[in-house]
Amino acid sequence: MRKLLNTIYVTNEQAYLTLDGENLVCKVDGIEKLRIPFENIENVVCFNYVGCSPALMGKCVGKTIPINFISPQGKFLAKVCGETKGNVFLRVAQIDRFREQGLLLTQNTMAAKFSNTRQLIRRSLHDNAGLREDAEIKNAVEILKDGIDKVFQAQSIEEAVGIEGNCARAYFSVFQKLITNQKVPFTFVLRTKRPPLDPVNAVLSFVYTLATSEYAAALETAGLDSYIGFCHALRSGRSSLACDLVEEARCIAERFVLTLLNLQIIGEDDFEKQISGAVWLNAEGRKKVLGRWQEKKRTDMVHPYLKQKIPLGLLPYVQSNLLAKYVRGELESYPPFLQK
Repeated sequence: MRKLLNTIYVTNEQAYLTLDGENLVCKVDGIEKLRIPFENIENVVCFNYVGCSPALMGKCVGKTIPINFISPQGKFLAKVCGETKGNVFLRVAQIDRFREQGLLLTQNTMAAKFSNTRQLIRRSLHDNAGLREDAEIKNAVEILKDGIDKVFQAQSIEEAVGIEGNCARAYFSVFQKLITNQKVPFTFVLRTKRPPLDPVNAVLSFVYTLATSEYAAALETAGLDSYIGFCHALRSGRSSLACDLVEEARCIAERFVLTLLNLQIIGEDDFEKQISGAVWLNAEGRKKVLGRWQEKKRTDMVHPYLKQKIPLGLLPYVQSNLLAKYVRGELESYPPFLQK
């Protein structure tokens, strides 16, 4: 497994990344602002438009350090990385496994997602006694519970995805109630994605993008092709397998967003609204979220399958390696992440 080091987030839109020997150098208007040895870099995420030098990209490819390009608003644009690790037989096995077991993998992943979402709600109820008798929340929990049973009765991947859509609607219909701090100036009505239409959706989309890029990088290190998934439809330029695996961990991203809101770590001044109605985190807002996200990744957790304590930031790498073992036939089934 690859050691978890540092993810470098470049948030200044005018920053330019270049190479100097064994160092990544960040410059703004030609002035050096940061210099980091490659040994201290695991992943690079750029929220800038100026870009990187070809020499730096070549160096990162050689060291298997992915560079993710994301718009300042949080939309994934592209990724530069080396060729997929592992041999061709693993990639062929991945395709064969997903074709043969795609429905079962989808069912297990969605069931884990529903279970993890229920755990998130239960934790909120534990911390807020006033919500425990709320009829809408109880109904959402029941729909999620029924979803676990129904998804294993699904006869196709499309049917399983349809069940997931129904569960997601029920969950997000009560998401506003999980924002328990009455001083939070934002109201969440429904999930909007492309683009997000309110601050809560803006933060959710931003954190989902971060998590998905981390899963994509982890899959590359495990030797799997992140563009070949079992649930999300294949689409040019989309890391479908990363989108599949991140479903299990959305509860972590959502709990993180609720913490940011309830502790009022982000506020009205951290967003900008476009004429089109789209709402995005501004530069200061992104810095706040990124800083807290990095702190979150350093916290320890006990992995439910390995029964070992790991940094939360290693979760994508653990799940990617477990999936690779399943693809190679070393595990009888892929153990999805289940929040305890």
